[in-house]
Amino acid sequence: MLEGFYEKDLVEKQIDKKIISKLFRYIKPYRLLLAFTIFLLLVTAGLQMAGPFLIKIAIDNYIMPGEFKGLLYVVVLYGLVILFEFVIRYFQGYYTEYMGQKIMYDMRMDIFSHINKMPMSFFDKNPVGRIMTRVTTDVQTLNEMLSSGIVTIFGDIFMILGIMIVMLSLNWKLSLIAFSVLILLAIATFIFRSKVRITFRIVRTKISNINSFLQETISGINTTKLFNRQKENNKDFKDLSRSYLDIYLKTIFYYAVFYPVVIIIGTLAVALIIWYGGQKVIANLLTLGTLVAFIQYIEKFFHPISDLSEKFGILQEAIAASERIFKLLDQKPSIVSPVEPVKVKEIKGNIKFNKVWFAYNDKNYVLKDISFKLETGQSVAFVGATGSGKTSIINLLNRFYDIQKGKIFLDDIGIKRFNLQYLRKHIGIVMQDVFLFSGTILDNIRLGNKDISLERVIEASKYVNAHKFIEKLPDKYNYEVKERGQVLSVGQRQLIAFARALVFNPEILLVLDEATSSIDSEIESLIQDALGKIMKNRTTIVIAHRLSTIRNVDKIIVLSHGRIVEKGTHKQLLKLRGIYYKLYKFQYQLQA
Repeated sequence: MLEGFYEKDLVEKQIDKKIISKLFRYIKPYRLLLAFTIFLLLVTAGLQMAGPFLIKIAIDNYIMPGEFKGLLYVVVLYGLVILFEFVIRYFQGYYTEYMGQKIMYDMRMDIFSHINKMPMSFFDKNPVGRIMTRVTTDVQTLNEMLSSGIVTIFGDIFMILGIMIVMLSLNWKLSLIAFSVLILLAIATFIFRSKVRITFRIVRTKISNINSFLQETISGINTTKLFNRQKENNKDFKDLSRSYLDIYLKTIFYYAVFYPVVIIIGTLAVALIIWYGGQKVIANLLTLGTLVAFIQYIEKFFHPISDLSEKFGILQEAIAASERIFKLLDQKPSIVSPVEPVKVKEIKGNIKFNKVWFAYNDKNYVLKDISFKLETGQSVAFVGATGSGKTSIINLLNRFYDIQKGKIFLDDIGIKRFNLQYLRKHIGIVMQDVFLFSGTILDNIRLGNKDISLERVIEASKYVNAHKFIEKLPDKYNYEVKERGQVLSVGQRQLIAFARALVFNPEILLVLDEATSSIDSEIESLIQDALGKIMKNRTTIVIAHRLSTIRNVDKIIVLSHGRIVEKGTHKQLLKLRGIYYKLYKFQYQLQA
């Protein structure tokens, strides 16, 4: 059992070493600033050690002999030391915080950039709240370590070493008496370290769970209110919060015990100095000034030790946060652009799926042996029951996911050979659940691309019949849509999504993912008019629940349980009287 414990401790030390080396990669650009702040800490430590020594001189050389004239100079010098220490501490604190904020800025940007590179499968497995915790709470924890931890640790170490050297130079015997209590401090610190380390790791997990639950609950607040789940959600949140509180109270308990222990050990050291040193003073073997200086030095000696204990807690919490941050940063994107992507002058839009098999999880295939071909400018519609694999085809064409078997070609070139940005640049997508960002309608249509003019946006909006309702809004194209565009109707959001796809003018494909499934008949008629224009000279894939929207496409492919079961035009599939015929007849009866 002990062997297992030591193995675990060894692994943790190796992990710490790797994490610290990664942290120093972020510190490296600011190494000169770090060196400057450490220099200021050295000066501060020297000034602090000068105080007790000046008091010793004042007592032994001036107070005891009665030389009051010289005492005034010592007092003035002592005051200048305190003033200079104040100035140095100001600059040291300012530049330490400045460095910490700069490092955190770099780290946040790296994390955010890395998240943007991750494939869709990463977001399938990681709740939004957990990802947000990495960028916000975990990074802030590291900021506390860098701004008030790692640099001041150097200062505390310098202070301890300096005091030990000064005390030994004054009286080595009295110093050894004072240092004899350090063995007790070492035992207390070891126990404290082993307990706090584990609890801080659990604390980070608990706060991540709370953030994930909050994000999910707030996003689904409509469903919560509709089904009266407030009490259940309150109970779940109470359980999560209680779990977090319980584990955090453990850390408070360890600190509440450890700090008084350090104070008691420090008091014991002072008692030993007074006991031993007092005897030497009475026997005229030690000056009173030296004894007073020793008492002050030992108090200053245990202050940085106590401070180190606090910084150790910050360090442990930061290590726990760092483990989670670097675990994310070390996770390589599974879908990346090739090192030498294929270069083509233009994309024609020929699409070919050749015996494609795909599964989101292991071998639970959602697409099985899918093969079809589209020529330039052709339109195809995929229909089938929910879960038949329609949306997966869209995801694969954009390389949001990679297939397990088979090949996908674009203009007879495997899509894995294309640069990802180049590939997706030529694909316009209108999703069923249109996502609008906080901001104006103009910004949502051109997605922050300032090269797209207002005139071009208006032209695209007119083309998809969105301009009319936008012009009726209070600020027209500068109307603020708020978060997710909830102030707009489903149909209006769909029309904006159409304008968004058009304004970027995808040269190859316009991919519509159930774009008209949630639109009323009036707006649907407007979109049907736009669809006819949009689909000209474009390879178009339509995925729609409403079969009435796909009558005029060149080809219809029916999926069932991940397999292609029927192919043909609308009329051909009706004559077959198969799955498509049954779906069409069922919808026709519902509309009748």
